[in-house]
Amino acid sequence: MNIDRPVPRASSGSQEAFAPELLYAAFNQDYGCFAIGTQSGFRIFNSDPYKEKMRREFKDGGIGIVALLYRSNYLAFVGGGRNPQFPPNKVMLWDDATSKIVAELEFRSDVLNVQLKRERIVVALRNKCIVCSLEAYPRPLHTFETSDNNRGALAISGGSQTSILAFPGRQKGHIQIVDLKSCVSTAANSESSDTLPGAAAHRTRSLSRGSVSVESSSQAASTVYPANINIIAAHVTAISALAVSADGSMVASASEKGTLIRIFDTVNGRLLHELRRGVDRADIYSIAFSPDNTRLCVSSDKGTVHIFNLEAKQNAAAQPPASVASGKSGNRHSNLKFMKDLLPKYFSSEWSFAHFRVANEVRCICGFGNERNSVIVLCADGTAQKYSFDSFRGNCVREWYRKFI
Repeated sequence: MNIDRPVPRASSGSQEAFAPELLYAAFNQDYGCFAIGTQSGFRIFNSDPYKEKMRREFKDGGIGIVALLYRSNYLAFVGGGRNPQFPPNKVMLWDDATSKIVAELEFRSDVLNVQLKRERIVVALRNKCIVCSLEAYPRPLHTFETSDNNRGALAISGGSQTSILAFPGRQKGHIQIVDLKSCVSTAANSESSDTLPGAAAHRTRSLSRGSVSVESSSQAASTVYPANINIIAAHVTAISALAVSADGSMVASASEKGTLIRIFDTVNGRLLHELRRGVDRADIYSIAFSPDNTRLCVSSDKGTVHIFNLEAKQNAAAQPPASVASGKSGNRHSNLKFMKDLLPKYFSSEWSFAHFRVANEVRCICGFGNERNSVIVLCADGTAQKYSFDSFRGNCVREWYRKFI
């Protein structure tokens, strides 16, 4: 979540609380820890139980993007803030075992998002998604054209056995799905002598620094390989947020309108769920699948977190609100759903079975906690909060509240 670059919206007139030194916050692949970028460095925390694990302060400037590789010593940085530590068009790979930059990738335009996967670095630019090898001298392996992706929408499966990548399509509202493990490239899949040790096994060792200009025409032409792409027509307006389940079987998306979240099968593109966050326009800041794929949580600029049930069968809530009934999936539906062919689509919507509003009603991102019925929230005011929820009634209770900056 880029804290210093909120998406302006004409309907938004509130002056929310925020932490001036906080630039960025993101979970790792399993929500077990999170990192923040600040005006003077970065910090890493254990999510639940909450604990600061480490921090690094730089004299020269701030970190605008931090990407974690599970719990390994490798991180990716992009400079940001009032005085960026690194140029905004460069991704710097940091080895915390040596406190040094071990590789850097230079692009022709500003980097909007970075995701790390074993042996891969994925970078979102405004009109491109680029996949590189994770090694001392990273090699560009795939370059995909996208529609305008100002928010850097990008997601990759977090499971160790899959590498399903999702990013916006060339046409507005479309999603491209790529299985990186099935990509045809003998050279890309072969290990070089400079492959980062520990990227897959989470070991540590120091390396000399390598610098690569990723979009140079000669290098790109010789190292970009073909890939099979599935195209999903997900929304009418531009994609604003994406998430891929840990096993890579599902992709969830939201558009810039922010009222609906749609979930698709990544193999055949079939629509599995259409979930309604609300009626008013909102900026979706995060979408997260639970590790077992049975739940989905969504956060927005309205300071709310919605939790949806994805299980095929679930007991109904004991006392649903007036005019809204709980369906067999555990989510709520309108009592007029039986007239869906006659009434607007709103009346056939599937609503969250649980939701809560965070303290100070600030922008936030969310991920699932250690307990199945818990959610961890990271907020723009510099706080981490844990909420638990009742599976049947949907009641939510805040368990703890911590200030991390």
